[in-house]
Amino acid sequence: MSLVSGPGKGGTVGEDQGGLPDNRLLAVDSHVKYIQSLDTRKDELEYWLTEHLRLNGVYWGLTALHLLGRPDALPRNETTEFVLSCQHQNGGFGAAPGHDAHMLYTVSAVQILTMVDALDELETRGKGGKKRAGKFIADLQNRANGSFAGDEWGETDTRFLYGALNALSLLDLLSLVDLAKAVEYVHACANFDGGYGVSPGAESHAGQIFTCVGALAIADRLDLVDRDRLGGWLSERQLESGGLNGRPEKLEDVCYSWWVASSLAMIDRLHWIDGGKLAKFILECQDTVMGGIADRPGDMVDVFHTVFGVAGLSLLGFPGLESVDAV
Repeated sequence: MSLVSGPGKGGTVGEDQGGLPDNRLLAVDSHVKYIQSLDTRKDELEYWLTEHLRLNGVYWGLTALHLLGRPDALPRNETTEFVLSCQHQNGGFGAAPGHDAHMLYTVSAVQILTMVDALDELETRGKGGKKRAGKFIADLQNRANGSFAGDEWGETDTRFLYGALNALSLLDLLSLVDLAKAVEYVHACANFDGGYGVSPGAESHAGQIFTCVGALAIADRLDLVDRDRLGGWLSERQLESGGLNGRPEKLEDVCYSWWVASSLAMIDRLHWIDGGKLAKFILECQDTVMGGIADRPGDMVDVFHTVFGVAGLSLLGFPGLESVDAV
């Protein structure tokens, strides 16, 4: 799966049978074809420059297809083979064959195998089965403070903590980590405004809020969240266009249709934003002719913004989409 941007552009619309702009509707068929085309663009430099995101790209594209109701649009066997080809002897996964193992790619690998119902193949054909993959993740936890590193080099980030709990819950191996310590670390990342940062004392950011609230949801500790304070901060991310930004004074971006809205959904405050205006903004960022969704109208589409735009619409109950789990 390529992370190549374009060729479509957000805001490009065709006409429906009545001669009216068709960006009022989600162009499902165009988006499916766009995702299917991404691995055919190997003659483009950007295809190879984004190899470090290949496995993540497969997850994003496959998730979008599932939400669009087309889970079989990518070949299951080829998808499974590619994922398994990215695994290392230590159980972790790299972004592509030959790339170093990292938490983020390992999480995407587990999520993909779960979506295509192939976790049993990790057990029978993977390097060490589910337990070795789980051990790779668990060994990245700092048992003293509960945080998680991304790889052997030690960078810590609440993204890695959330990813670890997400993957281990799918593998049914949460017992491998100190869950109480992980919760304690997340709680230490809470700020006066109700939000969460990348580490204790770091500024609140919508992406990190998703990871922290998601981790607490998996650990069944949402009781620690100041829901009204956080809900207020998140609802203030909606701008006049209907789109959402990730922190104050930033532009709206389709990807926050997921990071912000899912966080609001997890704390039962999704009704605090104008869902109709957000849906309109997302639809205005799609290319209804060539497929794909951009960060905002006028920019090139890519698979990252496509999946988070579709996921945002799913959270809002947009007709015709499969329901997404906010966690």
